[in-house]
Amino acid sequence: MFTGLIEEIGIIDSIKIYGNARKITIRSKFINSDIKIDDSIAIDGVCLTVIDFGNDFFVVEVVEETTSKTNLKNLRVGSKVNLERASRFGDRIGGHIVQGHIDCIGTILSIENQSLGVLLNIEFPYNYAKYIVEHGSICVNGISLTVARLSGNIMTIAIIPHTWAKTSIHNYKSGNIVNLEFDLLAKYVENMLKYNDNSSILSKFIDQPNI
Repeated sequence: MFTGLIEEIGIIDSIKIYGNARKITIRSKFINSDIKIDDSIAIDGVCLTVIDFGNDFFVVEVVEETTSKTNLKNLRVGSKVNLERASRFGDRIGGHIVQGHIDCIGTILSIENQSLGVLLNIEFPYNYAKYIVEHGSICVNGISLTVARLSGNIMTIAIIPHTWAKTSIHNYKSGNIVNLEFDLLAKYVENMLKYNDNSSILSKFIDQPNI
C-alpha cells in the first residue's frame, strides 16, 4: 500500500528484455537506506518487487501482464521515474490510499503554465470516467493528485510548484503516456452495487436515506 507521495526520482540504469517482459535496474539514493529483497516499491505508480539491490541501485522484474497495461514498456535507459516505498502502519497518509495496481493509461493533451502552478490535461478511456469526481483523488504515475475539473474523458489537474519540482512530472510533454490508478473506494462501491440484492446491508442503507 502506498500514499502517492513521491520520495525520490530514480533513473533507469539498464533494461534487459525477455520477450514482452523486462528486468530493470534503477539508480536511486535516498530510498536505498531502507530497502531489502522482497520489498514493494511503486515505480511511476506500478507496485513492483525488489529482487536485488546495492548502495545506489535496485532491480525489479516486470512481467508481461504489467508491461501490457502500463507505460513501463516505454522506459528507456536514462528515463526518470517516480519512486515510493510501501507505507508503514502508523504513518500519516498525506496523499490517499494507493495500491500500485494500474487501471489504465492516459495521454497528456496539454500542459498550461499559470502564475504559480501548472494545469495538466489528461485524456483517458471514457469507461473509467465513473471513478472520477471533481476535487477527488487520482494517482498519475504514482503521484497523488486532485482532479480540478472533469469533462467527459478529459480531466484537468492542478499541480503545485512543490510537486512540479519534486517529481518527474516537470519532464512531461504533450503526448506522453501516464499510468492512472483510480480511487479504490469508488471501485469497491461499484462492485457492491453490482452484486447488490434486497437483503444486503448496502440495499438496506440505500433504502433508509435518513440514517
